[in-house]
Amino acid sequence: MTATNEDTIANRICRILAARIVTGELEPGTKLRQDHIAEEFGTSHVPVREAFRRLEAQGLAVSKPRRGVRVATFSLDDVREVAEMRAALEVLALRHAAPHLTPSILDLAEAATVEADNARDVRSWEEANRRFHRLLLAPCGMPRLLAAIDDLHAVSARFLFATWRSDWEVRPDHDHRAILAFLRQRRTENAAAVLERHVQRIGQKPAKNASGGAFAIVG
Repeated sequence: MTATNEDTIANRICRILAARIVTGELEPGTKLRQDHIAEEFGTSHVPVREAFRRLEAQGLAVSKPRRGVRVATFSLDDVREVAEMRAALEVLALRHAAPHLTPSILDLAEAATVEADNARDVRSWEEANRRFHRLLLAPCGMPRLLAAIDDLHAVSARFLFATWRSDWEVRPDHDHRAILAFLRQRRTENAAAVLERHVQRIGQKPAKNASGGAFAIVG
């Protein structure tokens, strides 16, 4: 097997395991068994170890001596840390993206927020919400920054899915609409201020919901 093939397989394993962790199929503390995963994907241990390293870099897995690699746990402090990081990086990306945002991109972002407003389940909301943010930030043209933001969104999604297992509440997102209004007026700093406040709100008001979740996660 060539190094390129191993990298491709590692990407696939990482992507699939990340999805399982984010959606809660693999719960916090679950041991990721290298031999079982290698057998599942029909590969050697080399790409599996690389996939594990990537999961650790994304904050989705942890490696501990004598305990192996396990799905990372998280606390309210972790939620707030991710919110602070997202706020800083997304504002940076938006400032660079704003000059390149066309009316058609803003229309697509508005359609995404309408879809999120009308979502009937948490998965649909998360997909539409992530698309809204990505549409506004992608024109920044900074691939490393966007990759870091994507990783943080994956972690945010994990917090969200852990909190809202059922009884999703439909809600209008007034912040998204304010951001779009400011961007249409070319008032970038106003849009950036709303975006920063919007993302930092994540985890600031922990609340129990009908499904027993401990965190209020939106943003």
